[in-house]
Amino acid sequence: MKSFEVQGGYKLSGNITPQGAKNEALQVICAVLLTSEPVTICNIPNIIDATLLIDVLVDLGVKVTHVKEGEYLFNASQIDIDKINDPAFQKKANKLRGSVMIAGPLLARCNHSFIPKPGGDKIGRRRMDTHIMGFEKLGVVSEYKQGDGFFKLSTKQLVGADILLEEPSVTGTANIILAAVMAKGQTTIYNAACEPYIQQLCHMLNSMGAKISGIKSNLLIIEGVQVLGGCTHTILPDMIEVGSFIGLAAMTGSEITIKNAGVQHLGMIPDKFQQLGIHLEIKGDDIYIPAQNSYEVNNYIDGSILTISDHPWPGLTPDLLSILLVVATQAKGSVLIHQKMFESRLFFVDKLIDMGARIILCDPHRATVIGLDRVQKLRGITMSSPDIRAGVALLIAALSADGISIIQNIEQIDRGYQYLDQRLNQLGAKIKRIDS
Repeated sequence: MKSFEVQGGYKLSGNITPQGAKNEALQVICAVLLTSEPVTICNIPNIIDATLLIDVLVDLGVKVTHVKEGEYLFNASQIDIDKINDPAFQKKANKLRGSVMIAGPLLARCNHSFIPKPGGDKIGRRRMDTHIMGFEKLGVVSEYKQGDGFFKLSTKQLVGADILLEEPSVTGTANIILAAVMAKGQTTIYNAACEPYIQQLCHMLNSMGAKISGIKSNLLIIEGVQVLGGCTHTILPDMIEVGSFIGLAAMTGSEITIKNAGVQHLGMIPDKFQQLGIHLEIKGDDIYIPAQNSYEVNNYIDGSILTISDHPWPGLTPDLLSILLVVATQAKGSVLIHQKMFESRLFFVDKLIDMGARIILCDPHRATVIGLDRVQKLRGITMSSPDIRAGVALLIAALSADGISIIQNIEQIDRGYQYLDQRLNQLGAKIKRIDS
């Protein structure tokens, strides 16, 4: 098992460019299963989750050519659908949650598939109901294999339907879109997720010949087509990484420029950091964060304490709440962090408390942070990364702390962040990758 040895207290400086968006990559990689023609995808991040998903597609018979850094050519002209019954294949697919999105395109191409028991972060319940209910509306019969822990899916023909989602699940919306684009007739998806990842998936599918309207809204209208063709698609910059770098600059009092940040796709992410008192400047598609010795939380107009919570897009993505919570520990003022979606995502705050942060964990969904205003620095400790986002939040805390921190289980960080230690070391960080 690998760990990071982090020597804190150093100011960073320079330019950094975000990787391709992890969440978008997992969706558009699955989309290549919809066509027998070649598909080129650019800006795929070199992370564990993307690599593992590509391996899953290779096992299904997809021919994959690594053209150059971040660019892959996929050819799914011959799919071995029987592979989904192979226990070894099922075990591999179980390792990452993104593999659930092979179900939609396989139903469209082959009329049967399965949804593996989802892997990925252990951040609370992550139900499959949205996926299954959407598929059933399209004419899919599902059977849960209790002993194996997966859903077996089959259909005689996908038929368009009016679908009202119980929740605007991003992966659920993506999976239903991937099935509906080749269903007979019209499908409407109401209460659909509309994150930039979903918008990008829809644009890619339309470039392949799909007929999707309502993009950017929560009402998608899909006219099914019989055949989809190839395309070339470029993945957006990762908005979670952009937010992570803003938080890193604030916590370490560093002057950093985030190049090619995809500013128009960030929604209210810059605003939320500005509510914590962090100064930043938008310069074209770059974000400049000046060094700040102090940043003060902006309370509400009536003077009440600021609450930062996650919402469906265009609200704040839940993936950044861990970062915002850590940044708040060194702010002047207090803030309530409300994680509505996942009931285990805030449990990493015990490590921050051990580092000297003043945090009250109110319940599994809410934490009150009393900012230290840099009067008292965090201190280095040994800790373990529980999930991707908490792992990077702890790394940011360690880089701002006095002394040396050891972060174990960094495979979680590697699942979602590309060469993160190397890229931060180029800015002046002191991060060493070691064997535990």
